[in-house]
Amino acid sequence: MGRGRTEIKKIENTTNRQVTYSKRRNGIIKKANELSVLCDAKVSLIMYANSRKLHEYTSPSTTTKKMIDLYQQTVGVDLWSSHYEKMKENLERLKEINNKLRGETRLRKGEDASGLTSLSEMVDLQEKMTIALSEIRERKYHVIKTQTGTTNKKLRNLKERYGNLVHELEMKGDEAYGIVENEEGYSNGVNVFGNGMPNLYALRLHDSHPDDVDFGSYCLLSFLDNLA
Repeated sequence: MGRGRTEIKKIENTTNRQVTYSKRRNGIIKKANELSVLCDAKVSLIMYANSRKLHEYTSPSTTTKKMIDLYQQTVGVDLWSSHYEKMKENLERLKEINNKLRGETRLRKGEDASGLTSLSEMVDLQEKMTIALSEIRERKYHVIKTQTGTTNKKLRNLKERYGNLVHELEMKGDEAYGIVENEEGYSNGVNVFGNGMPNLYALRLHDSHPDDVDFGSYCLLSFLDNLA
């Protein structure tokens, strides 16, 4: 018993539809290739899937363009004439717009004021120039405002950095923050005991510093010597 005929209708399931398209597309391309080889025929296929993805096949002995040209010669139609006419119309429209813009540019530069023949044209040009001047002025103020804000921000950052540097230099030059040179020698402005309490008595270091003793040990010996 033979198989029943499959009803030809759109496959509703998207996945099944894509699978069927892929299988039958490959089958058609295979048949087209067989015709081209076995029968020396010129075959050209152009297929678009539902996703607008292009699939095509052309016999090795020809090209798609040659096939279209041959079709036009055989049938006696010009597939490009309508497209050419549309392109020509579009070109003429663009030329007209370009000429109009060139004329307006010359008028605004004062190069072709003789072309103004009526008062309404002059008033219209004056209004356009006023609007253009207002837009240019507004744009200029916007640019100046933006640049001023950026400059002020940079200036604030520089002032902050300058203040930090001055503060660091003041800390380094203050006797309370380290050992500085005075008239009597080197002393430490504030000494701290082990319990964290500050010692307000200045530590008098000897002027003669032994070369074989490191500075930390020398400070400790001087501190003990002052206590004695």
